[in-house]
Formats: sequence, C-alpha cells, structure tokens
Amino acid sequence: MKETLFFLIALFCLTVSVKAQGPTTQKLEQTQISSSLRYEDVEKAVLSIEPKMLQWRRDFHEHPELSNREFRTAKVVAEHLKKLGLEVKTGVAHTGVVALLKGAKRGKVVALRADLDALPVKEVNDLSFASKAKGIYRGAEIDVMHACGHDCHVAILMAVAEVLSGMKNQLKGDVKFIFQPSEEGAPDGEEGGAELMIKEGVLENPEPDAIFGLHVMADIESGKISYRSGPTMAAVDWFDLTVKGKQTHGATPWTGIDPIVISSQIIMGLQTIESRQVNVTAVPSIITVGSIHGGLRYNIIPDSVHMMGTVRSYDEEMQEEIHRRIINTSEHIAQSAGAKARVTIRKMYPATVNHPELTEIAVKSLERRLGKDNIETGLLRTGAEDFSFYQKKIPGFFYFLGVTPKEKLNGAPQNHSPLFMVDESALKVGVQSLIHLTIDYLNSK
Repeated sequence: MKETLFFLIALFCLTVSVKAQGPTTQKLEQTQISSSLRYEDVEKAVLSIEPKMLQWRRDFHEHPELSNREFRTAKVVAEHLKKLGLEVKTGVAHTGVVALLKGAKRGKVVALRADLDALPVKEVNDLSFASKAKGIYRGAEIDVMHACGHDCHVAILMAVAEVLSGMKNQLKGDVKFIFQPSEEGAPDGEEGGAELMIKEGVLENPEPDAIFGLHVMADIESGKISYRSGPTMAAVDWFDLTVKGKQTHGATPWTGIDPIVISSQIIMGLQTIESRQVNVTAVPSIITVGSIHGGLRYNIIPDSVHMMGTVRSYDEEMQEEIHRRIINTSEHIAQSAGAKARVTIRKMYPATVNHPELTEIAVKSLERRLGKDNIETGLLRTGAEDFSFYQKKIPGFFYFLGVTPKEKLNGAPQNHSPLFMVDESALKVGVQSLIHLTIDYLNSK
C-alpha cells in the first residue's frame, strides 16, 4: 500500500513538472497557440469556413470591377464585416472598407490587407463563373476580369475575419482588416490605392504595429508559400520621352532632323545604362521602352517622336542614379544630332521591402504551422505592389501563395493573362497562414 502511494505521488510530481515546462515540448509546440486557443481550433474553423470562402471568391470572380469602381465588391465585404459585429468604415479612398476587431485582452495591433480591383482583360476560361462583366477604361467600354487573383485575396480575408471574430475572446490585441481599392492603379486623373488609404488615415486610430499581406501566384505550386526578407518586389517608375526634330521630306533627310533615327539611338543608349553604367552586381534593375510613336506617312520624316517606358529597381540610390542617366543619355544623344529630348519620370510604387525582424517572426510561424517543406525563399520579382506604401510607414511582411498544381506549373498562364486560373484548394492555406501570422505575432514579445 505504501509502495503504491509512493508511486502515485511520484507520478503526480512528474506530471506537474512536465506541465510546468510549458510549450517548449514538441507536443505542446504543435498543438497550442496560446493559453486558451489551440492549433486544432484554428484548423477546424478554417475547414468550416472554406465552402463559404469559395462561394465568395466565385461571386467576386463573376462580378469583377475596375480600380476605384469596386462598389458592389465593397458592399458585399462591408455587409459581411458588419454581421460579424466589427467596427466598419466604408468609402475609404473611394471604395475601401476598413474594419476593426478588438480582442478580449489588450495588446498589439495587426493589420491585414486585401485588394479589391480587377483588370481590363477579357476572360477566355471555360468556367461556370467566368466573368462577362464590362467596365469603362480610358473612355471606352472594355471587358473586365480578375486576372490577378484579387478575388481570392478578398475572399480569403473575409474568411480570416470571420474565424478570428469567433475567437476574439482569446485574442490578445486587435486586428485591423483593410480591403483596399485600386491596387492596379487609379484611373487617369484620380488618386487611389494604398497611398490614398494612408492619406485618409487607415494606419491611424489605432496605428498597427505590423501589417501582413499575401498574393496568389501562378508560378508557384499550389499550397506552397514563397517569401523574401528585405527587397521582394521592384519599385516601378514610368517615363515619357519626346524627341523634337525637324520635319522634312523622306527623299531629302539632310534638310531636316530625323527624330525617328535619333529615337532608335536613344533606345539603344538606354540599354547601355544597365549593361555598362550601373553596378549590376549590387542590385538588379530594368529599363524598358514599351511604346514609340512618330510619323503618319511613308515619305515624311516627322517633327517629333514620343516614347513611353518603365524602370524597375530595388534600391532608392540606384533608382535615382538610373533616372539621372536616362535624362542625360536622352538629352545628349538628341543634342549630338541637333534635336532636343524632353524626359519626365513619374515614380509610381516604391519597392516592396519586407522588414527583416518581422520576416523572421513570420517565417518561424509559417514553418511551425504549415510545415517547413511548404515554405520557400523565392527570387526577386520585377513586378510591383502598392503594399509597399504601407511598408514605408510600419513594418510589413508580404508573401506569395501558389495556386497552380505541380503538374501544370510548366507553361501555366501567369497573372494578368486572360487564361489565368486558380486551384481553389490552395486558398485555405491563405486563410491558415494569415490567421497563424496574426495570432503568433499578437502573442510575441
């Protein structure tokens, strides 16, 4: 009897000792998120919300709207958030929706962002919910499609809002949901996007301590997550370049100044900026001339030629150096032939730069919750994202979610293609990742 009693007392002490070690043991690390919220609770909630999320995604896909015109989309989002009992603001930066979820305990504030707008692209996919929508773009009626997956982003964040709202009594801190219009760029003559959202106070009252965002990508395997610390996506600039020559007959070019020949020399000269003038081993950059127009007739040398192009870069000093060299190269080549060149450069989006410390926290969370095999370090992307404006103000982490099955990766239509397709089974990973990032960050020291 005494031996049995001694054994029970020893077993009780050992149990207390193991429990006192807390979540440092492997079992507790895998199953426990906070003192009152379990990993299994999140997974169960995500599986429960998935059918509803897919319905939202298909509805948005069938009814896409262009930048600053996302009226229907914003209404659906706002109604959903209000039903969840959140504090909701509408009409932010034209059609944006912002909602605040207050956790039961005081703590940090996390912002989560999704973009609402679609593109002027005609969908050619054979889907039951394929877009047949029309819109007005630059004064003309055009077809509209969610060719970049923003419909997925909105549906994912709506699902995240519902799951976290159901767990608010266990949340230590607050969550701000940002549904942003016009990520693809505001219509001519209008402001929009993240820059206008910030101007209208989206990062105030309360100010987030960090912001997370994701983007679905066709060049990544379904369910996999790709990220980079530091520069991730490029800064994007637009330039306009006009070469002023002297009109004359094509049969007597020596009596005029040919802006077409000079423009061709300038285009080749611009390419030497990348190949011969800047240190390509430091950070990569790109100069692209995407449009050139001049002349109306086969035998008339025109008076002027107009070009448009883009610059992609990742470093602000390099960006400024490239701008100076574009202007100098263009002006001096034109001057050498007796012409004049006028260059204007417009900065559009800064580089998307992931905060190193926040990235470290985020990656540990993603690897722990989703498995290391599903998280990979990606390459620099030369595309741009206006999520970068938030990152200029507060620490931010932006990552990519694969939506193409492994067997279809080779040759899969990319984002912005009229054939862009999404493997919907991957979207629940987007919900899981944002929820775990939010909870783990709120619980971090």
